[in-house]
Amino acid sequence: MTKPTIALIYDFDGTLSPGNIQEYSFIEELNMTPAQFWGKSTQLSKEQDASEILCYMKLMLEEAKHAGVSVKRDSFVKFGKKVELFKGVQEWFSLINKAGKDIGLSIEHYINSSGLKEMIEGTPIAKEFKNIYACSFIYDKDGVATWPAVAVDYTTKTQFIFKINKGIKEVSDNKKINEYVPEEERPIPFKRMIYFGDGETDIPCMKMVKANGGYSIAVYKPNDSSKKRTAEKLILDDRVNFVCPADYRENQDIYKVVTTILEKMKRDYDFDCLKKKHLEAAKKHNK
Repeated sequence: MTKPTIALIYDFDGTLSPGNIQEYSFIEELNMTPAQFWGKSTQLSKEQDASEILCYMKLMLEEAKHAGVSVKRDSFVKFGKKVELFKGVQEWFSLINKAGKDIGLSIEHYINSSGLKEMIEGTPIAKEFKNIYACSFIYDKDGVATWPAVAVDYTTKTQFIFKINKGIKEVSDNKKINEYVPEEERPIPFKRMIYFGDGETDIPCMKMVKANGGYSIAVYKPNDSSKKRTAEKLILDDRVNFVCPADYRENQDIYKVVTTILEKMKRDYDFDCLKKKHLEAAKKHNK
């Protein structure tokens, strides 16, 4: 019997990593503090009434030029190697893959982030993802960033959920994403998705996945009461199913929640298969 595929979809900043991905080395190279960089980005966004995502990407290029910091693609990847991850993240994927396999599921992992794709590709967990949907730059013939290629805000994130749902890898594909495909024929139905997020840009995705039969988990930095309250508000507002500290080690809360969800998804899949079998038998006998 074919194993049903389950998609685990993660935001990055604040979900798998304690901070914004630019803060671990890139902003430091600019001789700026994170507060200075993000403050300047927010100010630009307000002054120009512009996208916060496009403003931070513009600022990355401008400040790097001013400070003499390389904005080559390879340089961004190297910056990503210094990114900090929450406890247990590096071991998480093999643990969950095994848990899924043991109960008859195939697990796929995806990133859906407003952070920088090239930096995420430099992290030690990049190889774990079937696809990374995130902000990225256009590069010239010398590999130097010149212009934003993809800017991911909260509305763009929902588009990527549909791409996963329909099995579309390319960001540039605007045809298949709008084609009608019956839900039962899509590679990964919403009811077989688990979404992990922490911030405002994740709310539409978390709500959408939950509303369509999947599951959403709001995570927060362990021992941070402010972050915990923010996450708890999401469950109180019925936008997520669960709230967990971002500790991905085996037998911690998020591990128990996800493995329980996987077990339920497998039972639901078996139940649907049983219903389909009886329906097909009835159709055959009543021709």
